[in-house]
Amino acid sequence: MKQSPLRLHLTRWAAFAVLWIATVAPAHAQTDPLPSWNDGSTKQAIVAFVKATTDKASAKYVEPEARIATFDQDGTTWVEQPMYGEAMFAFDQLALELDKHPRLRYIEPFKTVMSGDQAAIARLTNEDLLKIAAAITHSGMTVPQFQQSVRDWLASARHPRFQRPYTDLVYQPMLEAMQYLRANGFKTYIVTGGGQDFVREYAQRAYGVPPEQVVGSAADTAFGYDKNGKAVLTKTHKTLYIDDKAGKPLAIHLMIGARPLIAFGNSDGDREMLEYTEAGDGPHLMVLVHHDDAAREYAYGPASKVGTFSDALQAEARQRGWTIISMKNDWNRIFSWE
Repeated sequence: MKQSPLRLHLTRWAAFAVLWIATVAPAHAQTDPLPSWNDGSTKQAIVAFVKATTDKASAKYVEPEARIATFDQDGTTWVEQPMYGEAMFAFDQLALELDKHPRLRYIEPFKTVMSGDQAAIARLTNEDLLKIAAAITHSGMTVPQFQQSVRDWLASARHPRFQRPYTDLVYQPMLEAMQYLRANGFKTYIVTGGGQDFVREYAQRAYGVPPEQVVGSAADTAFGYDKNGKAVLTKTHKTLYIDDKAGKPLAIHLMIGARPLIAFGNSDGDREMLEYTEAGDGPHLMVLVHHDDAAREYAYGPASKVGTFSDALQAEARQRGWTIISMKNDWNRIFSWE
């Protein structure tokens, strides 16, 4: 049966539409390097910066060896509420280790942790948390023993709200930002107040960041030999440096040796890293994550002891023209499994 000209035209148009959906549409979708980010000024700022610094025709072009991007971790690349992941690890290890150190049951901050008083635990300072980590979960262990304890904990621990492994709680938009930067010749570093050895155990698989590109707070180690005469490093009570606040630029200089072009943070502890990035010659981009989505994640700021984002920091960011990410408005999804 012969088709009418109109029916034949519609049939050909339908065939063309199917072909376009099958070929052109996927290719177009793949051109978006940040699909979990809503279109808007925040996403545009990141894309524009990357294009300007990687285009040889641009006045802001930067050679690949100078393309450095630093990311804070807790609250910037993964969940930090209701308590830092490493603190939860330390608390779990504390219960296992107290038999070796019974006197610590009566000394602060260990006494507070063992009390189970969640309100009191929430008031512990970063210094308290580092003291717990250094005295209980870190010192006296060889580095391989500590690494294994972290791997065992990550395999079994679950976040109290989301009931998923902590490595599932990486922010998908930030992971895309890291991948986008690396695809354009940037080196991505984790610069965190958390323990360097702790973060190195999962940074490669969680973020695609190798251990040598993790800069964190570090305890001293002692060189020695095990019972078989094998050379080992053993973690000690002594703290080498705290990678927080003014310690972040110092650690960046010590461990990286170059000033970042881009720095991502989320709290008062990242202020100096962003200021240090901004003070460099040439192009730079400073970005802060604002947690304002209680439905999908958490909403907190000046009053929070964990990830404090003070009014003063927010005012400085706006005055200096730093980019502030609204989790609620800028991210169309937060986790990969949503």
